[in-house]
Amino acid sequence: MKMKKMMAPLIITAILVLLFLGYVAIWAVVPFPLVGKLIGAAIPLALICVSVFVLIERIKEIRSGEEDDLSKY
Repeated sequence: MKMKKMMAPLIITAILVLLFLGYVAIWAVVPFPLVGKLIGAAIPLALICVSVFVLIERIKEIRSGEEDDLSKY
């Protein structure tokens, strides 16, 4: 049962990571100065890190049984 609940966050995170990697690849070929390329690629890379962090936190919530935080309030 828990595996079914983990599938949606895993799929969404995988799609986001692929999308952000696509942006990084685009910035690699855009004719900008190196500083512009680094800044343009740093933002999607940071978003990848945040997405993976949120995925890990969500998996911890599912495993601990705290699926609905709003029910506490």
